[in-house]
Amino acid sequence: MLTALKDSDTQNVRFGAGCRRDIGRSVDALGKSRALVLTTPEQSGLGLEMAEYLGARAAGVYSCAAMHTPVEVTQEARKHALSVNADCLVAVGGGSTIGLGKALALRINLPQIAMPTTYAGSEATPILGQTENGVKTTVTDRRVLPEMVIYDPELVATLPAAMSATSGLNAMAHAVEALYAKDRTAETTKLALQGLGAFAKGLQAVMETPADLAAREETQFGAWACGSVLGRVGMALHHKLCHTLGGSFDMPHARTHAVILPHAIAYNEKEVSELLRPIAELLEGTTASGALWDFARAIESPMTLKELGFERSDIERAADIAVRNPYWNPREITREGLLELLTNAYEGKRPNTNSPIIPGGDNYDQQT
Repeated sequence: MLTALKDSDTQNVRFGAGCRRDIGRSVDALGKSRALVLTTPEQSGLGLEMAEYLGARAAGVYSCAAMHTPVEVTQEARKHALSVNADCLVAVGGGSTIGLGKALALRINLPQIAMPTTYAGSEATPILGQTENGVKTTVTDRRVLPEMVIYDPELVATLPAAMSATSGLNAMAHAVEALYAKDRTAETTKLALQGLGAFAKGLQAVMETPADLAAREETQFGAWACGSVLGRVGMALHHKLCHTLGGSFDMPHARTHAVILPHAIAYNEKEVSELLRPIAELLEGTTASGALWDFARAIESPMTLKELGFERSDIERAADIAVRNPYWNPREITREGLLELLTNAYEGKRPNTNSPIIPGGDNYDQQT
């Protein structure tokens, strides 16, 4: 059954199992006729499937989207889009693919249809993160907000459990930081809590039964709500630190967010515990940071930077980069505080405890 939702005057959002097959009508609704399909190399088969649904409306498939949206890939994609006379973009994939669509829209002003296959939430924001010369920066511009988003739960039904967990935590991070954003409103707080509630309910069901389309649609609503709130308020320590780790150390995007989230929240919880209390209530924990850590562990998310390939020797450099450009955060950011945060995340230490208890953490053998 197809359902539709109009979020604003600039973005149409559609939910429904199988609605991706009607992509041709969506292109027609934009008044366009030559859609360039974007994917990563790993999802090129899905790109070809979408080209088949588009039929004569397909201008081709470009399958070179890459993590952290490297500028050099965008430049190559721009040349390709112009060479095939594309008049719109269909981005099918996760944050990497949707990021490429946004980067192209910024440069050549083509309308976009985003079709997410993860829970990243980028499709709901006017924010573009891109990497050049090893540094990741963000741009906020209404031109990069996709004109249309299609959420088909069948597209995430085969998303592996491990990726579902980390992608969901990545999306939840948007809503968590929205709760203490300096420009938060009653509306954004309500939206953030709706997104967190959808993930708290839906993500555990997905982990138990990955093919459950009702649970998948619940998590897609969560992704939309968390992504929407990201586009309305500013982010703070968690996102800035993850951008540092991604752009300067090439760390995997969603998994890094999943590991850092409870530790960044533990850092800020000392200053804004009341604003974060709803998280503990939603996840049935005592503190927000502890509840997030327990939730991540329950859904079998990675718990340490170490297991993601981050080196202990890089902790100091990461802290130095993260404090180089000052930014707003509810608690003062210090190099010493970041060193502690990163060390805890590296080892897998549960917030508010004294020692790591995660398999793979440095002291795990001694704990067991």
